[in-house]
Amino acid sequence: MANSETPNVLVVIPARHASSRFPGKPLAVIAGKPMIQHVVERVRIAKLPSRIVVATEDQRIKDAVEKFGAEAILTRHDHRTGTDRVAEVAAHLPAEIYINVQGDEPLINPGTVDAVAAAMAEDESIQLATPCSAITHQNEIMDPNVVKVVQDFDANALYFSRAPIPWVRDTGAKVAASHCKHIGLYGYRRAALLEYPTLPPGELERIEQLEQLRWLENGFRIHMVETEYDAVSVDVPADVERVEKLLSAGAKS
Repeated sequence: MANSETPNVLVVIPARHASSRFPGKPLAVIAGKPMIQHVVERVRIAKLPSRIVVATEDQRIKDAVEKFGAEAILTRHDHRTGTDRVAEVAAHLPAEIYINVQGDEPLINPGTVDAVAAAMAEDESIQLATPCSAITHQNEIMDPNVVKVVQDFDANALYFSRAPIPWVRDTGAKVAASHCKHIGLYGYRRAALLEYPTLPPGELERIEQLEQLRWLENGFRIHMVETEYDAVSVDVPADVERVEKLLSAGAKS
């Protein structure tokens, strides 16, 4: 945990019970523990967070979180995105930096949490930050479930897409194109986070179904933090077994 000389970093873990593909997902048992407990325990390993809060719309999740000794608060049922849920928390709990950690990543890398928080702590001009990692598996480039990102010379995101960006037009030439995947973890300054629910969704967000595009369409800059972490999320019940195998194999922190 952080000491008094470090910025006030609040980690918020949105955990929604009403998932269309996997109802009750945060409470799914993985290796004998509810998934949300794995997420919290791994975030606790990070050095910079000063507080960790699970934000949920369901009393059952709140009860489960408090049972294993963590903090949870109830939020509204009608939030369309995890960012909206984190923004509600920010309205009531002041902090310098907020880190949004997905509640469906039981193997979340603590070092990546610290890397995003550190980037923002070192540069107060950064309002938004999020990690990315190099794509090393060729099949992920064309996979629409793997979100790609391209950035400018200052490590700010130019665009996020489910499509393969950059697109190599001249396949006959020897072009060494590198592709990066976006990791769904976000850091925000409080002012930007509180503004998010007021921002109008744009056409790009609607088409791609990517909430981070709302920031870009409304003129915000998103600083990219490069990491080696390769996110493993639980989207459907079948993913539980895959995560259990990774845990038993000793997934690296």
